[in-house]
Amino acid sequence: MLLAACSSGGGGGAPSAGNPDASAAAGMSADTASRAPVIEADPARLPKDRTAALDLIGTVIADPESFGPGVVKRSPYESGPATWPVLGADCVWHQEKPASNVLATLSRSFEVPAAQGKGPVRLSAVVTVHRTREDARWEMAESLEETMRCPTQQLQDGEQIGSMVSGVLLGGEGGQATAEDMLTEAGKFTSTELGGPHAYDWQQAQSLQFTVAATGKGAEGRTEDEVSDLVLQGLTTMLVRIESAVEKQS
Repeated sequence: MLLAACSSGGGGGAPSAGNPDASAAAGMSADTASRAPVIEADPARLPKDRTAALDLIGTVIADPESFGPGVVKRSPYESGPATWPVLGADCVWHQEKPASNVLATLSRSFEVPAAQGKGPVRLSAVVTVHRTREDARWEMAESLEETMRCPTQQLQDGEQIGSMVSGVLLGGEGGQATAEDMLTEAGKFTSTELGGPHAYDWQQAQSLQFTVAATGKGAEGRTEDEVSDLVLQGLTTMLVRIESAVEKQS
């Protein structure tokens, strides 16, 4: 795994020659562009409008069982499909209208309840359907740039992540064969409710015109491995479902 320690950089937005961090992200996207898709898709099964994209998301997005036993829904369970999270220039996350290259996107929230001296693990899953494979690749590149630009980020009120380290695995590297491109971030999570710092893990993958992501926020008594294993399980489940939904039938 290629690891990159995060450092502050210039402003956000699309990668540009004037932003070294963004240029690195653009280089990753260009490398990914030369790789063949992992899934041999049936063009007739790929969504081409919002309705078809929402139908596919409903089929592939994680449910509690996707992460393993003991995981339950949180309230609110689903985000509105008319918004998606954006990291501002101030390194604070907020909700905006999805970009024009997004057909549809949906987020869900889950939890491993507190038990036996251990705090709750907060989990989330996101599936986004872009208009094109290239648009999905650019989302991945911009996600890497965001971590480089903002090593400390403000989530919702009273929540913060920091000490972020990013990793990149392209298809075929390190045994990664389920997606064209995969990003992982590990760091520390603190909140006014759960204290901290606790383990934080985020993983995102791109295949064809789809991106999927899963996040885990730890608590007292929860190990880094425990959180990352939950996140990887949820992410892998969604990738397998995408393959089943769009691959060519023999």
